[in-house]
Amino acid sequence: MTVKQVKSIVRKDVPIYYKMFYNAVAEIELLGRVVETTIEFSLETKPTGAKEIVVTVQDDIDYPLVPLKAALKKAILALDRDAKLPL
Repeated sequence: MTVKQVKSIVRKDVPIYYKMFYNAVAEIELLGRVVETTIEFSLETKPTGAKEIVVTVQDDIDYPLVPLKAALKKAILALDRDAKLPL
């Protein structure tokens, strides 16, 4: 299982400056096939500077959610580190 890309990222407008909410489409390779699923995620910057990511998969996926969410969090953190998330 690999996350190919996270695309169509749209930020929700909320008045909290340290927590950002997004909707996106994740392209995931599962068992030799590519699946697109809708996800929601939030990215919160803690007072210590640490990032907390919470991911919710909207569609039913025939794959365990714990490794899927861990891979998505890793991909989202890379997008944030590379400044590729909408402001």
